[in-house]
Amino acid sequence: MTHLTLAHTIMSNLLDIYKIIMDYINNDVFELRKKLNITQEDLAIKMKVSRQTIIAIEKGNYIPSLLLGLKIAIFFKKPA
Repeated sequence: MTHLTLAHTIMSNLLDIYKIIMDYINNDVFELRKKLNITQEDLAIKMKVSRQTIIAIEKGNYIPSLLLGLKIAIFFKKPA
């Protein structure tokens, strides 16, 4: 396997993982956050992002990075 083929395979796998994570957290952050009685500000602090980022994620106006998506999934104990 060439380096280019390996890099393509890794990127493809990362994209698949990202899509799975987004299926779990996309537009569910609001409901999950409310169930735990956590404010947007509290979640933002725990995720080390701005409250505006959490608002944008909840509204579906922002797709978080792979790392932030993983952090959110782990925080809400969603399988990744």
